[in-house]
Amino acid sequence: MNDIWQLYKSKNWIEPFLVYSIVFFIITSIVFFIIIVFNRLKKTRNLKLENKYSAIIEKILMEILFDTTTFSQIKEDVYFQFFLKEKIFREEMMKSVINLHQNYEGIYAKKLQQFYYDSNLMIDSFNKLKSNHWEIKCKGIKELAEMNVSKAFDIMVKISKSNNRILKITALNACIKLNGTNGIIHLIQHKYRFDAWTQLNIIDAIKQGDISDTSGIELLLTSQNKSVISLGLKIIQTMQLSQNIPFVQEVIDTTTSDSIRKEAQNVLKVLYAIIKSGA
Repeated sequence: MNDIWQLYKSKNWIEPFLVYSIVFFIITSIVFFIIIVFNRLKKTRNLKLENKYSAIIEKILMEILFDTTTFSQIKEDVYFQFFLKEKIFREEMMKSVINLHQNYEGIYAKKLQQFYYDSNLMIDSFNKLKSNHWEIKCKGIKELAEMNVSKAFDIMVKISKSNNRILKITALNACIKLNGTNGIIHLIQHKYRFDAWTQLNIIDAIKQGDISDTSGIELLLTSQNKSVISLGLKIIQTMQLSQNIPFVQEVIDTTTSDSIRKEAQNVLKVLYAIIKSGA
């Protein structure tokens, strides 16, 4: 300890310290510069590949959609086999298929779904659900829901129990898209509270889904979770489900929560007003 103190007092350490510090700074700067240049070059290269691949993918999908070729014929092409193994190519193909599916209906949508299965893009989407990054999981969820992959429903239910609010909402929206209002019946057993923002997102997903069969919504009113009951009441009011008046009345008669009773009473007033105005 005394030797260290003597060295410190002598100040002989200052010059080598400054030299080493400068060298370290220079080396660090060079390393960071190389990393930045490498990342820029990589981005530029990827952008060029994306543009190149987009043109190829667009041509393939148009041929598939308008019956000028089949996937089995395309798959025999050596170049396509090579491209199909490229990560960037598959990512661009996924984007194109999803974007087109959002804008096409009927037979064209079915052809895109079949291409999604045949090209194993569905496997790519399922693999995203295994990611540790919630934003990648959300991407996979949206892809599977958009392509109506019904066998993903049970996985969506599990993910909907996540503590991550955005991931939870994305999974619940997917459940609704894949299974209508039956996609949220499992919430009866949900243990955690749904905040107002989450409830509004679920209601919006139901409205956008243009769901005709609303049977089972009344089951949400039987939950032990007050926020789930509140969600059920909001859905009944928003969708004007007057056939559920008896179930709303039952909530008023049996609940021990003043806030739930008050909300149910307000819903009942709205439903009776709707019936009266339509009479």
